[in-house]
Amino acid sequence: MTHSQPTIWALALPEAGFRSQVIGLAEALNVPFVLKNVNLKKPWSLIPVRFCPLALMGLDAESDALTPPWPDLVIGCGRRTIPLALAIKRASHGKTRAVHIQDPKSATPLFDLVIPMKHDDAQGPNVTSVDTALHRITDKKLKEAAKSWTSSFSSLQRPLVGVILGGSNRAFRLTKEVAERLIERLQDLHQTTGAHFYIAASRRTDADALQAFTRFSESASHIRFWKGEGENPYLGILALSDALIVTEDSVSMISEALATGKPVATFPLAGMSKRHGMFIDNLMTRGAITRFDGTLPQAASIHLPNATMIAANEVRKLITITEP
Repeated sequence: MTHSQPTIWALALPEAGFRSQVIGLAEALNVPFVLKNVNLKKPWSLIPVRFCPLALMGLDAESDALTPPWPDLVIGCGRRTIPLALAIKRASHGKTRAVHIQDPKSATPLFDLVIPMKHDDAQGPNVTSVDTALHRITDKKLKEAAKSWTSSFSSLQRPLVGVILGGSNRAFRLTKEVAERLIERLQDLHQTTGAHFYIAASRRTDADALQAFTRFSESASHIRFWKGEGENPYLGILALSDALIVTEDSVSMISEALATGKPVATFPLAGMSKRHGMFIDNLMTRGAITRFDGTLPQAASIHLPNATMIAANEVRKLITITEP
């Protein structure tokens, strides 16, 4: 006797951090799902999420259609997916179970499952809090990346330290001064340990920082720098590095680095964010990360449980999924 699998929609906003969490959770369920690229146009995007009227009419022109038959499960992440997921749940007359990643605040009771970060301090019988962002990093993907990137990394010696650069956003700035301070500490690390570096920029990495790291990488053979040209070595860096250094602007990048099980150190940027600071403080207090000070990042004193797997297990309590 065969059992049909539930239909699952993953609502993905344009921002990479939201998309990776939604897709990561959907993939972790290990059954087919439909990716729905969505976004709200004005004025819908500005209306308080609990009171957003006719949200399904507020989709912008680039969005995928959200029409019946309604799914058994809808997963969203980011404020603008909240009214869409709840509108789907209402239109299905409660057939659709709605899951929200992050803290939907006053809309929390309206979801079947909410997965916020622990520093959000969200409460409720439908709330499961996690230490890190959800992500798409799995052991299988890391093993595949290690295999495909080994030859490209062969000229780099151990200890090999991966350096993941973010960039400026609303709260933080990757200034020339910050970049030069990080480079100085990397130089200290090389002098004391002989470490080699594979450094990767992101789309947000500022021009001044790109120039500084380009000069740094051209100064010695023990440095490799990917600045956005050619195939992205990000997964290879996560898979093959002995330790990882990540700038503190991105919760997602830090969470993905921690998912490798490698020692992780973070590096602060100019600026501040209260919520982001609480995320970093929680990880440091628990011994999951350290701050990069020019020494080789050491193994964590705690191995955090996989937040994506925790979330997937909670989703399985809502709907019946037959393992393939």
